[in-house]
Amino acid sequence: MEFLHEYGLFLAKTATIVIAIGVVLALIAAAKKQKSSKKGELVVDNISDEFKQMKDYVNEHLLTEKQLKEKQKEAKKQAKAQNKDKTTNKDEKSRLFVIDFNGSMDAHEVEQLRHEVTGVLAAATEKDEVLVRLESGGGVVHGYGLAASQLARIRAKNIPLTVSIDKVAASGGYMMACVANKIVAAPFAIVGSIGVIAQMPNFNKLLKKHDIEFEQMTAGEFKRTLTIFGENTDKAREKFKQELEEIHQLFVEHIQTYRPQLDVNKVATGEHWMASQAKALGLLDELQTSDDYICDKLNNAEVFKFKYKQHKNLADKLPLAASSFVDTTLTRLYSRITESRYQ
Repeated sequence: MEFLHEYGLFLAKTATIVIAIGVVLALIAAAKKQKSSKKGELVVDNISDEFKQMKDYVNEHLLTEKQLKEKQKEAKKQAKAQNKDKTTNKDEKSRLFVIDFNGSMDAHEVEQLRHEVTGVLAAATEKDEVLVRLESGGGVVHGYGLAASQLARIRAKNIPLTVSIDKVAASGGYMMACVANKIVAAPFAIVGSIGVIAQMPNFNKLLKKHDIEFEQMTAGEFKRTLTIFGENTDKAREKFKQELEEIHQLFVEHIQTYRPQLDVNKVATGEHWMASQAKALGLLDELQTSDDYICDKLNNAEVFKFKYKQHKNLADKLPLAASSFVDTTLTRLYSRITESRYQ
């Protein structure tokens, strides 16, 4: 019996090692396969069809059998009339192309946006319209400058561009939004913050206190203005402030180009407003949620959503999974602390 017990343990250990090796090899093969495949793909969803299916589902549950038959009969009649119009009228039904942009501080989402804009431009005509559902509190100048330039590609093709703000489009977010022919926003969305900010800590006094020397060599008087570890001078501060003012002026000129009717000097103070206030100032055109805007368009246009999905290999997924775990853990911890404070 002792021999069988030891033999069983040996088989279990062997099986564990073999399975572990197999899992590692499978992960390596999967990573190589993903690496060799294309980086991403453009996915197009027909929102009109999805809305129709939802409408049919609701009617099936709310209408009586008689009412449902009448609805179906009317729908067939309308479909027949539309098909007849298609054969006699050469003009195609207009289309609304929807793009979502949820911007972060570093605006890395612009890589996805550029593919989506390229996809839309491959199909859209001047009879169509593009709706960008924009959410961003702003971030780095060069990132949001590029994102605004991607939207400007749509304007350059004379394709009507609408930006919808449901929550926030501030600073770099508004830099993007102002490119649109029309801006709509939910009443309590945050809009504005037309300004530039830069901040950094300085540890020079701390280094001196511990007798730590910091050396920095540059070629060119203003290669470096403010520094984190060195001793900052009034001249460096003045130069840095000048650079911020220049960026702010470019921001103002950018807005004036796309919204000439706006008194931009009145709103380019770095302040932000609720959409209902921003409309009165001329920062946007209509108070409406993106849902209402799309529903209104569904009656007369085919609506399609464009989304570029990036394929992530194993090396990309592991850091994201770890980051998600940390975020979830911290959120739960914060929730528990908050609950204990307010009980």
